[in-house]
Amino acid sequence: MTTDWLLGSWENKSGNGTMQENWEKTNDSLYEGASYYIKDKDTLHSEKIELLQKDDQILYIPTVKGQNNDQPVVFLLTKKTTKQLVFENPNHDYPKKISYNLITKDSIVATISGTQQGKPSSDSFPMKKKK
Repeated sequence: MTTDWLLGSWENKSGNGTMQENWEKTNDSLYEGASYYIKDKDTLHSEKIELLQKDDQILYIPTVKGQNNDQPVVFLLTKKTTKQLVFENPNHDYPKKISYNLITKDSIVATISGTQQGKPSSDSFPMKKKK
């Protein structure tokens, strides 16, 4: 899939808590990820993610606990460069777009965007690779 730069453990610590995202390569057509947002000892948000190559398409499939009846949502890869992955699902409420940008080999920014309450909205999550 040539997205090996995404593999590993990523983290963003802030006053509001710690966001952590982990990616591992299961096989040539599947990467498995998990994302957590933890404050103190409480997990405020968790999701499991599959990055799946199916035929000539790459799918980003998050399953967020407590959202969408715990069912996965499918986003299709719409843009891919050596430093960026963009996935979109125009039918999903929010987000409609998820992107990962490689800043340096030890730094990425994940961004979700779409429309909330009728207004354009986006949230960015800069993360550093854990050593």
